[in-house]
Order: sequence, then C-alpha cells, then structure tokens
Amino acid sequence: MQWYNRKYQTKKQKFDEEIKATGGLSALNPTRRGFMSTAGSVAIGAMGVAGANTLVALNNGAKADGEPIPVGAMLPYTGWGADDARNFEIGLTMAAEEINELGGVLGRPIEFYFEDTKSITAETVTSAARRLIDRHNVHAIINGYNSPSVRAEYDTVADAGVPYIHDNTQYGHQFAVRDNPDRYYCIFQDDPSEYYYGPGLIYFLDELERTGKWKRPNNKIALFSGSIDYAVTIAGGIRDTYKRFGWELAIDDVVTQPVDDWGPSLVRVRDINPAIVVTTHGVPSDQTGMVTSFAENPTNSLLYVQYALQLRAFLDIVKETGHGVFCSTTIGTLNDEIGAAFRKLVREKHGQDATPMVAGQVYDSVYLWAIAAARAGGTGVPYDGIEQNRKVCDFIRSSIYRGVVGTIRFMWGQAATPYPAETNDPSLGMPTIIMQCQDYTKDVTIIGPDPYAEGDWMTPPWLK
Repeated sequence: MQWYNRKYQTKKQKFDEEIKATGGLSALNPTRRGFMSTAGSVAIGAMGVAGANTLVALNNGAKADGEPIPVGAMLPYTGWGADDARNFEIGLTMAAEEINELGGVLGRPIEFYFEDTKSITAETVTSAARRLIDRHNVHAIINGYNSPSVRAEYDTVADAGVPYIHDNTQYGHQFAVRDNPDRYYCIFQDDPSEYYYGPGLIYFLDELERTGKWKRPNNKIALFSGSIDYAVTIAGGIRDTYKRFGWELAIDDVVTQPVDDWGPSLVRVRDINPAIVVTTHGVPSDQTGMVTSFAENPTNSLLYVQYALQLRAFLDIVKETGHGVFCSTTIGTLNDEIGAAFRKLVREKHGQDATPMVAGQVYDSVYLWAIAAARAGGTGVPYDGIEQNRKVCDFIRSSIYRGVVGTIRFMWGQAATPYPAETNDPSLGMPTIIMQCQDYTKDVTIIGPDPYAEGDWMTPPWLK
C-alpha cells in the first residue's frame, strides 16, 4: 500500500493558519544528535523475547530496592472504556515490573496507583487526577485516553508540576500546549492527533481503487459522527478531503452516544446504498451494534468503524459479522519483531482475551518516562519538585523512543509525530495503522502502512 507515502495536502484552514504560526511542523522536533548527547550513562538496546522493549540499564541491571516512586494512572474501569482500562493496566504494570527488575529509576522501583475515571467526564477525570496527586503524591501520571474530558484535568496537573503522558489523541491538545508552553510544559500526548484519521481514510480508499483491489459502485459516503470532540474532529478531516477525490457526503449525521439502536440510521443507508459507511466516534459498545446490525441486511458498501475493531472483546462479540470490516488507529502495537514478541508475552501472562494492541500504547509510555527520569537524575514530588520535573520533561521532549507501537518523537504541541502524514521516515514517526478483521478468531490484520503491513486487503464477503 502506498497511500501512506503521500503528505496530507488538505487540512482545516484554521489549523493550517495555526500551524504556520508555530514556525512549521518541525519547529519543536528534536534531532538524533540531541537525543544521544547526554552526560548520563543510559544504555539502550533491544530486549527481544523478554519483552521486546527498549532495555534501559538504569541501575547496572540490579533489581530496584530503594524507596518506591509513586506513579499514577487514570483509567475508565467502570465506564464504556472498561475493556481498554483493563488492557491499559496490563501494559502499565508489565512495564513497571520489567523496569524494576532492571533497576527501576536509579535504584528506585516504580509503584503504580490507579484511579477510576468512570464515564470519563470532566469531573470524574479531574477528581481522579486530584486523588493521585494529593492522596498518593505521585511523581508522574501515565495513562491511555480520557478524551471526552477535553483537557479538564490539565490545570490540576500543571499546578502540581508532574509529568503527564496520555493517549487522548486530540488536536486540541497540541494547540493548548503550544499556546501555553510555560503552563503545560509537563503534559505530553504520546500518540498523534485524531485529525489524521480523516484524510488517511480517504487516501486509503483512493489507493484501493488505484491498485484495482476495489471499485466504488458510486460516489456516496454515509458518515455518522459522534458528538464528542474526538469524533467531530475525525469527521472534519473527512469533510476537508473527500471532494478532492470525487466523493459526496450523501449522509452526514451526528449521533448521540450511546447509540442504543442503529436501525433508523441503517434504514437511511439502505435507501441510498452508499459505497462506504463510516462511523467515527469509536465507542466499542456502539460499534458492535453497528457491525451486527449492518450484517443483518448489508448494502453493497464498505464498513469502517473507528478504533474499536482492534479490541479482542469486540471481535469475540461480532464474530463472523466482523469479517471484512476495517478501521485504523494512530497508535497500536505492531506485529513486527518487537511488537510480535510483546504480543506473545501479554497473552502468556494475561490470557488470550487480553488485547496487546491496546496494552502496548501505555507500555511504551512508562519506558519513555523512566528513561527521561533517569537521565534527569531522578523524579520530583508534586508542587515542591517542579524544578526537577522540568528536567524530566526536557528529556521527554527531546527523546526519540522506538517501542512496540513504533517511534515516539514529539512534534509541535508535544504530540507524537505521525507517519506517514508528517514524516516519510518510519523511524521518525508513529504509524497510522490500517487494519481489517479477516478472521475473528485471530487478531486484526495490519494492512498498512509499509513496512509494518502483515497482510493485504480482503474483499468483504458481503460485497456483490
């Protein structure tokens, strides 16, 4: 697949204007030389089957036995993201256990504390951050997404001055950090923003047609966006791009979450029989309903569902009805030499129903922070340790870390650089993965971008 080697040439006009104001996308990009020019004695190498992670000789390899460093995570255990929360915890704890065996952070073991963000509202996420900081005195907060809170917790974290690494996948994060660099210096999004999903989908469809793997029966797209910022931004990326490739938005709806019944929406789909049906809000329970309802009477349309398809629990629900459905993610565990070893280890330790695709996201984040903390000479407590944590954040900001999800390298606004959207070098960006369910008993198949593709496009079985 070659779609990924094209720069996205169309973005929201206001985003283009904002980006120009930063001095260009490379304004905050670190260099390899900057990454390696440290006085610290940190050895980095491949860990192979022991975890396929970056090996950090933090304490000459001796097991950590000093005073524990408290680290926090905010996870949606009792909300719609519960399955992701379980897998995030797997990734966090695996990384901490491995790092502690290697010496921790300069001899001090990492000790995780977890707080529930429930339905991921501004209140529940902010309260979780306060509990981690004030009750557990955490030196850093590392977790997956809490995107619907729309950065409500940022000021709480900024007041405490502790590093905060998350996977909220929000373009809004980049502008918040860029516009308030002194305030939000400690907050990092270690995956690319959600905007890139939209153009990426349109370019992928173009590549399918150009290579003769699919021919659109008409020019109609049926687009169903959720109401949260994440879903709206992805839909906006599609709207910015579709006309350039001769598409039309025959349906452009915003659905209210949760979606209890896709029936009315699918009645409209069946009336127009579009070339593709797209849902962008990514709530797993809603997406299972879309896939199973669509399969009852499918149209001659491709079906794209946002994010959820990669979850093992999702595949176990949709079963054969998921065959041929595809999705993408701006962050996910690869199936290359490093990623495959990690996937194997996750399943050996946590069972076949675990989702390494998700666990890997935060697994890499812990290593990224631990390396930076060691290079900085240690961590700082909330409030009183701000100056030390500034040093940690300086090293995070300048890092280039190759882990199980690809390469984490921060661009403007302290968000990870996407490959291929903002770099043509896969060693300097995190791949936006296109994946398809081809056999629900197995993990989804990564079909792009190269060099990470493990299989090719499968024609959905319902197409005529």
